[in-house]
Amino acid sequence: MTQIVPNAVIDTSEAPVISAPRIRRLPNRKRSAALATVAVLLLAVAVAAGLLLQPAAQTVDFAAKNLAPSLAHPFGTDWMGRDMFCRTLAGLSTSVLVGLGAAVASALIALGLAAAAALGPRWADHAVSWLTDLMMGIPHIVLLILISYALGKGFWGVTIGVALTHWPSLARVLRAEILQCKSADYVTAAARLGQSRASIAVRHMLPYVLPQFVVGLVLLFPHAILHEAAITFLGFGLPPEMPAVGVILSESMGYLSAGLWWLAVFPGVALVACVMLFDVVGESLRKLVDPARAQE
Repeated sequence: MTQIVPNAVIDTSEAPVISAPRIRRLPNRKRSAALATVAVLLLAVAVAAGLLLQPAAQTVDFAAKNLAPSLAHPFGTDWMGRDMFCRTLAGLSTSVLVGLGAAVASALIALGLAAAAALGPRWADHAVSWLTDLMMGIPHIVLLILISYALGKGFWGVTIGVALTHWPSLARVLRAEILQCKSADYVTAAARLGQSRASIAVRHMLPYVLPQFVVGLVLLFPHAILHEAAITFLGFGLPPEMPAVGVILSESMGYLSAGLWWLAVFPGVALVACVMLFDVVGESLRKLVDPARAQE
């Protein structure tokens, strides 16, 4: 007969493992936070380096023009002897700053219109919905070019144009989130307990919508950067004397037939890498704030 000893300590150190992962990985949330942190640091380093290299990006040396990539000039030089590595980093910093200002302004516009539509009277909801459908029905790049051209192009023309054309999708998402929060039981209970609308909006609705707002703001960056480069490439954006990726790509088109492939390849790859880093930050933040995607 087996005797049962109370409070006995069972040694599980030799317990067999039925299934174990082949590669030991970080938990999903820690991995997402690490990816977002690394991407933000890389973008910050690129922007800081571009700002510091602004004078070197405009230095002309006709004795070193049209040089192929080498150790002295990793991205080669252009037809005026300017170092393409410095020009590319300076152009990326300009594009990121334009995208930063445009994305923040566009996200704030989306938040204000979404709050007016969800919390205001019925006519405000209809007006915001009509305006959103109108903005999404017009070809995006055409509207952006018209606004930038009407404002005199340049830094502010491009920034305002991008800000006024990128808010509709985020406004729809935020409006749905605010309506869902408005119908929640705790919001109804707070209203019955006598809390004002302003107090409910600040204490309950703002924390509920803030994660989606931050993710939407980050995901607006790559769109803003790509559209800034696109209209600058077409000649309706930043001026030629300002180092920007769109200006670099536009100027390099006339020299590709001469075999100067590095004038377009390296700036284009750098622009794609910058956009992909912003996409990594946005997707990582989405996984961190969305419980349904936390285990992806």
